[in-house]
Amino acid sequence: MQRLMLGTSHWLALLCRGLGGLCLVLMLAITVADVVTRYAQRLSDGALSLQVFGSVEMVSYLMLFALLATMAAAVEKSQVVVEAFSHRLPASITARLHGGYLLGFALLGAVLASGLVGAAHSATEYGEVTQDLRLPLGPIYLTAAVLSAVMGLRSLLEGLLAMITGRGGEVSHGD
Repeated sequence: MQRLMLGTSHWLALLCRGLGGLCLVLMLAITVADVVTRYAQRLSDGALSLQVFGSVEMVSYLMLFALLATMAAAVEKSQVVVEAFSHRLPASITARLHGGYLLGFALLGAVLASGLVGAAHSATEYGEVTQDLRLPLGPIYLTAAVLSAVMGLRSLLEGLLAMITGRGGEVSHGD
């Protein structure tokens, strides 16, 4: 069972890393295209009227997805161990404490996903759209809900593994 949990967590992390990286590359491409087209318009005194319409909006939603995906990908590595509480404890107990923190993040992911699913339902029901590009907000909120649920699932898997085995992943010690 531990092997299945570890494998599932690993593949979800790889998927989220890939999605986060893709979002970052798209953000970069949109930003560069926007800057280049604005500069070309300025150099040509308005003769070239090219622009990337809605670039700020696209970048902001891509940033949301990149943030949620990378949080889900690195959730087991992102906890800061407070040395005052755990510096004299054995490594297995420290790992179990870390697992308890991750279970809290699993709950946070579930709450975020639940709220975002409600927002997606409401946005779809009322036909809410984004300000510039007039894209429907329902799928955007639903994507954020799925990424939050993946963060919660990975936190649950990694937390249970740490609690059961007493072995932790990489933890930042505030150095």
